[in-house]
Amino acid sequence: MNWQTLQKGYESYLKLERSLSANSVDAYKNDIRKLADFMLETHPDISPKAIDHTNLLEFIYTEARSGQEPVSQARMISGMKSFFRYLLLENIRNDDPSELLESPKIARKLPDTLSVEKIHAILASIDLSTPEGTRNRAMIETLYSCGLRVSELIGLQISNIRDALGFIRVIGKGDKERLVPIGGQALKHIAIYRDQIRVHLNIEPKHSDYLFLNRNAKPISRVMVFKIVKKIAAEAGIEKNISPHTFRHSFATHLVENGADLRAVQEMLGHESITTTEIYTHLDRNYLRENILKYHPRNAN
Repeated sequence: MNWQTLQKGYESYLKLERSLSANSVDAYKNDIRKLADFMLETHPDISPKAIDHTNLLEFIYTEARSGQEPVSQARMISGMKSFFRYLLLENIRNDDPSELLESPKIARKLPDTLSVEKIHAILASIDLSTPEGTRNRAMIETLYSCGLRVSELIGLQISNIRDALGFIRVIGKGDKERLVPIGGQALKHIAIYRDQIRVHLNIEPKHSDYLFLNRNAKPISRVMVFKIVKKIAAEAGIEKNISPHTFRHSFATHLVENGADLRAVQEMLGHESITTTEIYTHLDRNYLRENILKYHPRNAN
């Protein structure tokens, strides 16, 4: 079988069997396309069934010399491992040449967060006299109250809000569902937007269940949410370069700082692995260290 045929089958495998998001599927497809292009250019006589560990190392080193970042290398290696697992499952190969590949060590970058005071300042700066301002306040309250990803926010549906129970049903990565607690302030501003602003829009049936809509009564886009957040932050005098994800990081950090159980935070964020959530314990330690150095009498100059 040739590279093109296998790439099509692999794409179907990623979508149907692994239920990956569109962005992840595109990233994996792109990496395997690069591998295929490399092999066709340098070793056109070696088929996907015959490629070996040495060929893969040669490809990885070539990409690294071109300036590829470690995080991209790690994802590429993950994609190759996934591709050869697919070939094993389909009985196209009976061995895995990627088995011994090792990903580069990646330094964990601590995400930017906002203090509680700055989040309050951002929320207070929003002009609630306009329909867009009312919607924007509800969106940011929801981002911070629930720690949602942007994709989860724009996909949030009215039928998934359980006001009486204080929960929302969220569809996360890989179409995985989870129930997330939502606070009273977020529910209050959602209700104001839903009952006083949204109700006056001329909404098509196919969009009728999406909570957050633009002025054309269509689901708001992720690009628009990024623009709104940056604009509101600037108006509030926040100098950090923040994004919607900043509210997710702040949500998790503030929970950990105040003693929330890490497993509970993992569940609310929709992380598959606890190690992903553990980054917020590092943030917490930095927070504690900074405060000790700042306020301890023996650290004064």
